[in-house]
Amino acid sequence: MCGSKNQDLRDPGHDVGRMINTLSHQLKRRIHEHEAEDSLKTNMQRLVLHHILFQSLKRDIYQKDVEKEFQIRRSTATGILQILEKNGFITREPVKEDARLKKLVPTEKAKGVREHILGNIRYVENLLRKDIDEEKMAVCLEVLGQMSKNLSGDERRREEITDHE
Repeated sequence: MCGSKNQDLRDPGHDVGRMINTLSHQLKRRIHEHEAEDSLKTNMQRLVLHHILFQSLKRDIYQKDVEKEFQIRRSTATGILQILEKNGFITREPVKEDARLKKLVPTEKAKGVREHILGNIRYVENLLRKDIDEEKMAVCLEVLGQMSKNLSGDERRREEITDHE
């Protein structure tokens, strides 16, 4: 598992959500220590830009993809994408097959920070994995993935209940 077997899980200091939240804050501070795209004010703006930059190398990417990847509402994605566009990091290009659909395209300004971002990601990933053998890392990733599924399933269940009321 991700934690030590000797930890008492009933001790509030070793609560899984708290540990993940603490790790998340540490990770955010470390990632943004040397970020090049300083005109972005929030972590979410940076994460979305990173996603667009790297996914667009493999395929066309749209707002719906961003909503799904980050599990955010349409209005939230729209706001983030408007800021990225305003700051010159992306453009929205119409798609021939459907004029309502807009492809998200990184600008030259965004492409200029891609290598810096990639280097920073590699550094932080190596730091996170330091002194953890592959078997333990695989179990940890599996457990974190299941936790995410558990939370997503509960969120969908709650939305269905709300929709039927």
